[in-house]
Amino acid sequence: MTNTIKMCTMKDSSTLQTISCETFKETFEDQNSVENLTAYLESAFSSTQLEKELSNTSSRFFFVYYYQELAGYLKVNTDDAQSEEMDDDSLEIERIYVLNKFQKHGLGKSLLNKAITFAMEHNKSKVWLGVWEKNEKAIAFYKKMGFVQTGAHSFYMGDEQQTDFIMTKRLQ
Repeated sequence: MTNTIKMCTMKDSSTLQTISCETFKETFEDQNSVENLTAYLESAFSSTQLEKELSNTSSRFFFVYYYQELAGYLKVNTDDAQSEEMDDDSLEIERIYVLNKFQKHGLGKSLLNKAITFAMEHNKSKVWLGVWEKNEKAIAFYKKMGFVQTGAHSFYMGDEQQTDFIMTKRLQ
């Protein structure tokens, strides 16, 4: 098998911090100021913040490996861990990132399928996520995977307010 997915535990916090910063920076550094990107990375991916998120029983992180090399990760939230108020039948895909050098190998799809399986195992009827309105590549991917835009919310990159589209997929 070319890729494997493994649930993260507290002992993975340092690795999670590294992959989180690397993937976020790769994805967004060209469209944001260094100051705003740095402020976001230091806040969202500090060891204290990630350990808090890892200890929340309504959140789960998963690593994806490509030929045993860490390639990306997924974070899902249920209940009160969701970043927007949603019903009890919802699961949020808060983060789904794959390093650039591992893209085009089906890893994003594998992580998305992991989130959907996790949602169904927890009796959720829909999954949703926020995606930056300017991230056309990701929006096209989510549409291809059956997501539709159902709203929007604000996302702050440092001191800059940005708009994320909320995209939702109903499950069978």
